[in-house]
Amino acid sequence: MEFGVLDHLDISSKLPLTEHYENRISFVEALECSGFYAYHVTEHHCTPLGGSGSPSVVLSALIQRTKSIRLGTMVYSLPTHHPIRLIEEICLLDQLSNGRLDIGFGRGSVPFELSYFGVDPGEAQEIYSEALEVIIGGLREKRLDFDGKHFRFGGLQLALESLQKPMPPRWYGVHSVESAERAARAGFNIVCNQPSKNSAQYIAAFRKTWREVRPSEPVPHIGLNRAVYVAPTREQAIETVQRAYSAFLNSFRHVTRRHGVQNRVSGLENDFLELMAVGRGIAGTPRDVADFLADDLAASGANFCSLQLAFGDLTADEMNGSLHLFASDVMPRLRTIADSSA
Repeated sequence: MEFGVLDHLDISSKLPLTEHYENRISFVEALECSGFYAYHVTEHHCTPLGGSGSPSVVLSALIQRTKSIRLGTMVYSLPTHHPIRLIEEICLLDQLSNGRLDIGFGRGSVPFELSYFGVDPGEAQEIYSEALEVIIGGLREKRLDFDGKHFRFGGLQLALESLQKPMPPRWYGVHSVESAERAARAGFNIVCNQPSKNSAQYIAAFRKTWREVRPSEPVPHIGLNRAVYVAPTREQAIETVQRAYSAFLNSFRHVTRRHGVQNRVSGLENDFLELMAVGRGIAGTPRDVADFLADDLAASGANFCSLQLAFGDLTADEMNGSLHLFASDVMPRLRTIADSSA
């Protein structure tokens, strides 16, 4: 069982931005020291949710302050990037990190954000599909030939290459059986953030398709993403996380609120207690958290534990305190359970 962190770097506290980013970089250093496998950043624009609006810049800074933890995106929003520039950024990051880069791609989850870049949200899936084909081709070969609706290249010679061959590991967030099957056929690692009942269906479909199309390859990382906060007492954990998650939700809903659209995350979760009720988060003592995650991971069939440990207006002390308890009291138990069931 490996552990990773997914982070929006949301600007939900009142800290100066320089302090906000330094706190996050220090937090990733602590993740590395605690034995975490990976740290992935999201991409959002023109919103306090989007503290990592330029994922490549964030990763470049983290590369300089870490040595072993894998660093990646979850995800690059492809309609907001030109594929040639992204190919070059990926190659640069992979070389600078000495082969520690993971890459995740998506079409952009918020249509309003795409429109800020002059992208028609109705064309986002088509642009995503073309850009992904261009990027994968450009990472595999130094000569790029492509003739599409949105991108055309004839015999373009590329100067840069990734350190990892044929390219860095790829990740995808799955939200349906169909997307899980597509991800397996493409050879992606995956992350699910739905309740374990739903995620179990997606993961089962992913595993089945993987066995059919890649029978000789080991199963990759299959992640289950959960928001987590650990404290010495359950009361302290709930009080702190309710405050912090409220600040996160305010940032999460910033764009849709600006455009006069009501948004309720996944339709239900208006506070952390509701998130816990539907099974997408846990706050409590180390034992509470370990019990929940052990059952959740087993029920879903995941082999990778993806966590949101930093969000909202959690202070540096609160984030680091939660991380310390998770690393010292939760991770060892989950690893023991995973080893015994392997």
